[in-house]
Amino acid sequence: MDITTDQVGALPPLNSALALQITIRFIGEELHKAGFENVVLGLSGGIDSSVVAALAARALGPERVTGVLMPYRTSSPDSLADAHALADQLGIRREMIDISPIADGFLSLKQDLNNTRKGNVLARARMIVLYDFSAELHALVLGTSNKTEILLGYGTLYGDLASALNPVGDLYKTEIRQLAAFLNIPEKIISKPPTADLWIGQSDEAELGFSYAEVDRLLYHRVDLGFSPEKLVEMGFNRKFVARVLELMRLNQFKRCGPLVCKLSPRTVTHDFLYPRDWGM
Repeated sequence: MDITTDQVGALPPLNSALALQITIRFIGEELHKAGFENVVLGLSGGIDSSVVAALAARALGPERVTGVLMPYRTSSPDSLADAHALADQLGIRREMIDISPIADGFLSLKQDLNNTRKGNVLARARMIVLYDFSAELHALVLGTSNKTEILLGYGTLYGDLASALNPVGDLYKTEIRQLAAFLNIPEKIISKPPTADLWIGQSDEAELGFSYAEVDRLLYHRVDLGFSPEKLVEMGFNRKFVARVLELMRLNQFKRCGPLVCKLSPRTVTHDFLYPRDWGM
């Protein structure tokens, strides 16, 4: 039974000019506060990393941005070509590391991995590479996970969810597409089916069981507007769809937080160190 809803409650259009202004200021200011001048990010040829690369290039200048291409032996050549083309368009520095030897070294020891577990290995192998470049270049790692993925827990903890700064984590996938068009990201990148390119034929929406457009409408009304589950059903969202999405949000809360520290003292790291004064500022 189809549990999704085709057309209910459209998101308001993104003010792309304002989003651009805020995100590039965020990148510049937070980088400066941390004492860094450069950033590094995984450049996959997909829309999210393309948008983040474009934002970073505008915020810092392309010479201070490094996009790292990290294909696996089964990765799509088209995605790799798109990543190279995007780096050329932006004028940013690029590096490429084939993660096959890294991942295969571990995978050879585990014969029973399903696609999800193998995908987690690849995602975390990419973070080994990315964080080594961050140390080499004295650069902070920029995250590329969007708000939809973060809310649904659709990402690998200490893999693609790992970063020091995430300029697009408060933008739904629908809004990422609008910002990408505003930034003149190639239409080929904007329109292709979203994929983490973790195995042949992998598709985000096929794994999730619904489209980003569908779930973004639901998430916007639940998270941003605070509508109750019953109100969402009254609006026309399928009850099973609502229940499934809210369950994903609940079960994946741990991915949206740092490691939970057991509170034993009056001033506990993560619980109480929430303001700039706590960081010595």
